[in-house]
Amino acid sequence: MALVGLTVLAVILPVYFTVIKPKKDSGDQQEQSEGNAAGDESQTDPTTGGDGSTVVMEDGTKFVYANKFGGFWVFDPKDPFNNNAQPNSWTPPLNQSWNWGKDRINGVNIGGLFVLEPFITPAFYQKYPGTLDEWSLSVAMAADTANGGLNQLEEHYKSFITEQDIAQIAGAGLNWIRLPIPYWAIETWPGEPFLEGTCWKYILRLLGWARKYGLRVKLDLHTIPGSQNGYNHSGKGGQVNFLHGVMGLANAQRALDYIRIITEFISQPEYQQLIPVFGVVNEPFLSVIGRSQLSSFYLEAHDMVRNITGYGEGHGPFISIHDGFQGMLSWANFLPGSDRIALDTHPYLAFSGSPATEPIATGTGDDAGGIWPSRACQSWADAVNKSRAGFGVTFAGEFSNGYNDCGLFLKGVMNSMGNVSYGGDCSFWEDSSQWNATIKAGVKRFAMASMDALQDYFFWTWKIGNAITSDRVEAPLWSYKLGLENGWMPTDPREAIGTCEGLGVSGNEFDGDFEPWQTGGSGAGTIAATATAMFPWPPVSFQSLDAPVKDLPTYTPTGTIITLPPPTFTLPGQDQTQHGGNGWYNPRDTASAHITVSGCSYPDGWDAVHATVPLPCGGDSIPTPTPTPTNIT
Repeated sequence: MALVGLTVLAVILPVYFTVIKPKKDSGDQQEQSEGNAAGDESQTDPTTGGDGSTVVMEDGTKFVYANKFGGFWVFDPKDPFNNNAQPNSWTPPLNQSWNWGKDRINGVNIGGLFVLEPFITPAFYQKYPGTLDEWSLSVAMAADTANGGLNQLEEHYKSFITEQDIAQIAGAGLNWIRLPIPYWAIETWPGEPFLEGTCWKYILRLLGWARKYGLRVKLDLHTIPGSQNGYNHSGKGGQVNFLHGVMGLANAQRALDYIRIITEFISQPEYQQLIPVFGVVNEPFLSVIGRSQLSSFYLEAHDMVRNITGYGEGHGPFISIHDGFQGMLSWANFLPGSDRIALDTHPYLAFSGSPATEPIATGTGDDAGGIWPSRACQSWADAVNKSRAGFGVTFAGEFSNGYNDCGLFLKGVMNSMGNVSYGGDCSFWEDSSQWNATIKAGVKRFAMASMDALQDYFFWTWKIGNAITSDRVEAPLWSYKLGLENGWMPTDPREAIGTCEGLGVSGNEFDGDFEPWQTGGSGAGTIAATATAMFPWPPVSFQSLDAPVKDLPTYTPTGTIITLPPPTFTLPGQDQTQHGGNGWYNPRDTASAHITVSGCSYPDGWDAVHATVPLPCGGDSIPTPTPTPTNIT
């Protein structure tokens, strides 16, 4: 029931963190405070509210919750993991099951918050000229002690996305968020300049907000040691050193450890309903890595995750894999009998290399958008339906309104001026204050066609930060928030339903029924031996490397595994605390973490594509298979 005109003081009291790491003092417990103290009066504060209710944020700022779709928030300090909230009337609340194939993902990404990209957070990259990615940005920030050094990042975590943003997402009729996180939320290794661990506190805070407003979360591991694609959003642009090059296997060992640590945390009862999907690697560059090599990693990750969670619906999250930029249909019939693997695709017209000069400002009615709405429908609708039939659960983890490639730093800091395919004047598309009603109608119709074609989707991204020089968003085609505020995004995502049909675009239909094993039903976890034999772990060879994988340097599984710290809540008016789990779902999972072999030297894990394969060190050079725990059934 939605309650109108209510006020709530949602208080999350001190959150305590402890991280155990090899070769570091694990005896001290670091306390980090989040939120404000509460007195006895908080016991009488409302714990739920709908459209028109007043919310008091942790800093005391108030806002009125606007949700015209029957959604309501829930937060009870005495029951902080309550899953009763519902974002809108047509989406199941968190405490009810998601019906894959029937319920629709209308989602948005929270990009640029924990993984900083130049085009989403341009002010940082303008402040530090010459920085290209979070690696170089971190180096520059650390040297700038006068302005706070790396602590500037914590200020960004605190303020770039607020609770009000999450409330607005629910109020916009959306029901999921995709949350990119970096591996350095867990740890960094020597030589890596990233801010270690600090963002985890704010990841927990954002997860709490998502729960409060009933938004499901697709958690996405966006960065991988060594880089999985050579793009700036992998942490460091340049080389691919994941499953590629001399350190490709060692970096994959680290990645598996981080996937394991995150899986253990989000599989806890407190998070299973909130985080139904875990994306294990964002945008691996398959053409560099190789299909068999990437498939081997996906299978190893699947088996490791399911040995932690158990098999079948209700046992841990869906495992989301990216198509590697090879298209959805190339993954048909991948690992039949696996347990809940979903395919994530990122369809963009912006990076097609097209000059995109065909007009989008062609009217304000059914004629709006020119050729672009039809092109979205023709490009994606049929393929998505075929993928659902041939692979299983499929969604677009990213898409945007970028029908052209205009936008400050969109293609990287160095490419912002000289590597644009658009055949017109990008300055117009980088300043939405110049857009008239016809432009906005065209962009909106393109957005609606994209939504209808993809059906289950996450727009990239919710918010773009202002540029320093202009104090405005200079990539407006990529901001859902800005589009809502200015009329080129639908205020109700259901408006998009039927857009492709209205444009005369037809194709294969999907009936909404997946095979039982694809959603954790009968047959899940029964991959045929013939299928698994195709993808051994580790792979036998790497592309563009003469040496066999068995001769490559590896780490040894003898370190202390890290447990991500859960939040601790102080009950209102009491000294009593309530813990949000212990950070580790499966107590039988006692395997050690991978660390360097003592006395051995390794090539630079981020710059080893052309390195010489070192002589074996520390015994047998063939890595020991990753230990897996007995699953919980």
